[in-house]
Amino acid sequence: MAERSSSGRILAMILVGLGAFLLAIAILIPTYTVGKLKKTPLDLEVTTVAEGTGDILNSRALLAGNAQVDTDVPIVAQRFVTVEDPADGEIMTLQAGQTVRRLDMQGDTGLVSATVDRLTIDRVSSMPVSQEEFPDRVSTIQTSADSPGEEIDNREGLQYKFPFDVKQESYPYYDINARETYPIDFVGEEEINGMPVYHFKHEIGPVDMSEADPSAPTYKLELPASTWGVGEGDEPVEMTRWYNNVRDLWVDPITGVVVKGQEQQDQYYAREANTPEVTVLDVTLPFDEPTIEYQLEQARDGQDQLSLFGRTLPIIAGILGVILLIIGFVLGLRGGGNGGRRAAAAGSPAPAGPASAAAAGAGGAHAADTQRDFTDDRTEVIPRTDLPQEPEQRDWTTDPTQEIPRTDLNKPPTQD
Repeated sequence: MAERSSSGRILAMILVGLGAFLLAIAILIPTYTVGKLKKTPLDLEVTTVAEGTGDILNSRALLAGNAQVDTDVPIVAQRFVTVEDPADGEIMTLQAGQTVRRLDMQGDTGLVSATVDRLTIDRVSSMPVSQEEFPDRVSTIQTSADSPGEEIDNREGLQYKFPFDVKQESYPYYDINARETYPIDFVGEEEINGMPVYHFKHEIGPVDMSEADPSAPTYKLELPASTWGVGEGDEPVEMTRWYNNVRDLWVDPITGVVVKGQEQQDQYYAREANTPEVTVLDVTLPFDEPTIEYQLEQARDGQDQLSLFGRTLPIIAGILGVILLIIGFVLGLRGGGNGGRRAAAAGSPAPAGPASAAAAGAGGAHAADTQRDFTDDRTEVIPRTDLPQEPEQRDWTTDPTQEIPRTDLNKPPTQD
């Protein structure tokens, strides 16, 4: 019984300890793990495709002396975002290569523009980091394969991702064409393929692109009036390239993933900002459906991880911890009660009865005997004991086993 009580107490202590451990885990998982998960992963690799149909200036015809604008041209903008160094627990550097192509022309003749954007951001806020705080940070935009990227110092806004836990407010957003930061405003809550999203929107322009990027030779051109189509003669006319854009972004409010994006770009040559004369690009480019589905999957994966470690696992660990604590306390209380009852039973007087009386009588008889004086014994000599002779064994083979023996109870027992 003592062993069973001891093992019960040990089991109770184990259950209480395990329950307390699970409760601690339930508290620590959301506070520690979720913070680790609310960072843009370093293995980020995203391809987005936006397609539309619009009007575009035929650059080959322009070089030949004719400002020809082609209409209803299929146009695709593709962007591939990966991570490069420097990248660590706090920051990451994104490399975003983007091309815009007209699909009615093959090869390089269909290339409208190409840029490679490199930017170091904070993995939590998704904002560009400063060179003062991170001297190795990168912030360049490259528009030509023959020249290195141009250093950009004034980036202060989001570009490729929103922060975790998006708020219903305006955010600064950097436009790579205008090379400026503009606020992008919260419009409202919507739903895309079953996922609640926040809709953000802003309008940019007109922006003088020759001032945004003075190194680009085509942002300010001087051509004959006849080439521009604004006169008959060869009188040179200088025109500036202007840029307008209406940008819409639909963002998962939990992970900050841009689920859907759309740009309505309007670029043109003009002598006055608000008087377009020659169209360069007039197109609306929304994400295609495969891109939207891929972005939705990325957002759901992020939500599932945050939910698992921020809610599901803590709830399960908390419930199991409480259950184990209760079981452990109950076992401990039961074990303590049984031990007390056993101790009380051991200290109580023996019940009266024939056996007790006989034991008492025997004890009294022994007590009445004269006690032996052991002080005179010779302790240096081992005493000898004369063992009695074994009695002669009775031969049971001659007993008449077929007869039941009779016993005379009045006859005194035979003395050996």
